[in-house]
Amino acid sequence: MAAFRDPDLAEEAVQDALATALEVWPRDGVPATPAAWIVATARNRALDTLRRRAALGRGLRTLAAGETGWVSPPEPDDDIEEPEADVPDERLRLMFTCCHPALAEDARVPLTLRLVAGLTVPEIARAFLLPEPAVAQRLVRAKRKIREAGIPFRVPPDHLLPDRLGGVMRVIYLVFTEGHSAAGGDVLVRTDLCAEAIRLGTAVDELMPGEPEVRGLLALMMLTDARRGARVAADGSLVMLADQDRRRWDRDRIARGRELLESALRHRAPGPYQVQAAIAALHAEAPDAAATDWPQIAALYDALLDMTGSPVVALNRAVAVAEADGAAAGLALADDLAERLDGYAPLHVTRAELLARLGRDAEAADAYRAAVARTANAVERRHLEGRLRGLRSGGPAAADP
Repeated sequence: MAAFRDPDLAEEAVQDALATALEVWPRDGVPATPAAWIVATARNRALDTLRRRAALGRGLRTLAAGETGWVSPPEPDDDIEEPEADVPDERLRLMFTCCHPALAEDARVPLTLRLVAGLTVPEIARAFLLPEPAVAQRLVRAKRKIREAGIPFRVPPDHLLPDRLGGVMRVIYLVFTEGHSAAGGDVLVRTDLCAEAIRLGTAVDELMPGEPEVRGLLALMMLTDARRGARVAADGSLVMLADQDRRRWDRDRIARGRELLESALRHRAPGPYQVQAAIAALHAEAPDAAATDWPQIAALYDALLDMTGSPVVALNRAVAVAEADGAAAGLALADDLAERLDGYAPLHVTRAELLARLGRDAEAADAYRAAVARTANAVERRHLEGRLRGLRSGGPAAADP
């Protein structure tokens, strides 16, 4: 297959394919594999455009040769390159295609989230804790580099898949994260994104079964998604972790997640996804909130922070420390993150919860207001507004990590 070097062309082709689907599917019926249909249609549209460009280019070169006697050198034949890896899943093929190591990870992951996963710029901005204009600029620069450097947009050969695996895993995890807690809109959970991320994680695990971090990622998603049925009440409101009916947790999914985690840990090559899965497993094992092994969770967050240096991990560690050692200890850690995470609503939620536990209600109210101002999801915003109104009626519950 010819290599694509124009991400704008790819994006336009996908949009054309979606428009065609809206026209054709109501008339002819939805195909058995809608995603594969969209991918195939988009590829055909892109190839048609490339063929038209190539024909025009040959005509111009012929005209130039006739007038000046100069003939441009032949364009490289992409079919001479190494054979593509056998990646059966179409969307996964596109992810490995977009996650080209010639692009910095902070460019290739947002680009893949936009072109392949279909996340919006605001959703990507939230995932990276960046302003929307900064994300838009990253996308523009990534597309420009692909065009100007001639980076081939094609599935890599088998031996190059590991070079792109980290980016692919991060894309899958961020798709799951957006599904687990939607950045905006009127629903808390986007089940379609959670299901698609788990499906893709399963496909990567089947493609590269010897990779413990892939299995750790899949375990993490399984264990986290197992709580989905208890996170939203019948009226659509958010239910905090400490208040969830654990009988509604999916025990089959928890068992599968534990099995995957144990398989990953046998490789004795721990990584961030395995550590996060271990934290999720500790939550899943606790029969009730009071039985949660918070000291062990805090220790695992220590290890995860050493691995990642992430301020979000540091915030989650602060929550665990608050549960293990008291609200004052956790608040001190959260306050240290105030400058780095000022635009991140969970920081202000955490501070509000801990300040309320310490009886500092006026400060807690200010923190809740700051959280509301930074929250675009309607379900989360209503929950925070309710916490603010009922601040003096009782202590806040533990956050849902």
